[in-house]
Amino acid sequence: MRRVHAKLGIPSQLSPSIHLGHSQNCKKETLMIHHLDHLVLTTGNEEACVEFYVGLLGMKLETFGEGRKAFKFGEQKINLHVKGKEFEPKAHLPVPGALDLCFIAAIPLDDVIAQLNARGAQIIEGPVARTGANYRIRSIYLRDPDLNLIEISERADA
Repeated sequence: MRRVHAKLGIPSQLSPSIHLGHSQNCKKETLMIHHLDHLVLTTGNEEACVEFYVGLLGMKLETFGEGRKAFKFGEQKINLHVKGKEFEPKAHLPVPGALDLCFIAAIPLDDVIAQLNARGAQIIEGPVARTGANYRIRSIYLRDPDLNLIEISERADA
């Protein structure tokens, strides 16, 4: 593991340690991450992408910096990069269609389904039962214009 991190330029003190079993020499480490602030979506078609996330899913469009765009929802956002015009620093391989995202709906999932159907969006699977980060969820799946897999869910006991 440390060799991989060295090749990537990650300082050894930041490389995670893997401890198997219990040892008196193994100190308990504290959790470093609290929550996700934003992620970056790379698109091949900015206009279609904005229409999907803002027009269809109802996220708020934010413009910041020097013409940068983001989709805001809840306390998070998705920063938008256009393929070939990415902002630095960027992912090693920023490509459209590589994301698989799960969003928790702000309204009942049956209402989400009705709105998507009314707008002609193609639901490719669901509703189906899944396991979320904190509880069981009920989910549907669709694809955005770049073919990213988009899962929209509600708590299963909702």
